Amino acid sequence: MYRELTFIDGETPARILFEWTVKRRSRRRFFYTDKEFFDMVVIRLARGGAKKRPFYNIVVSDSRERRDGRFIERVGFYNPMAAGGEEPLRVAMDRVTYWSGVGAQLSPTVERLVEQARKAA
Repeated sequence: MYRELTFIDGETPARILFEWTVKRRSRRRFFYTDKEFFDMVVIRLARGGAKKRPFYNIVVSDSRERRDGRFIERVGFYNPMAAGGEEPLRVAMDRVTYWSGVGAQLSPTVERLVEQARKAA
């Protein structure tokens, strides 16, 4: 299952992780070359909660997955309706730093929330 990796220019571990996930879960047969690592890993919001009561998980996922679909890792949450003593935002900054370091792109909203969490800490 594991193979020795050789990196070429522009390749990141996030792209390789994506390539492994596609190979393992796909029903079709794909044949990859080392140059076919073009899909992105993104950090974005996945909506949960009830009608008119939104709750968002901050997740790391493949960019081709649906907004609330399969994800690689949950790195926090955002509750815009938090009232009283409830915690409105929690972000695992070490995991966000790791994923952005290996090539994951943050959505504009998640970027704003991460900055907000940095200032609060």
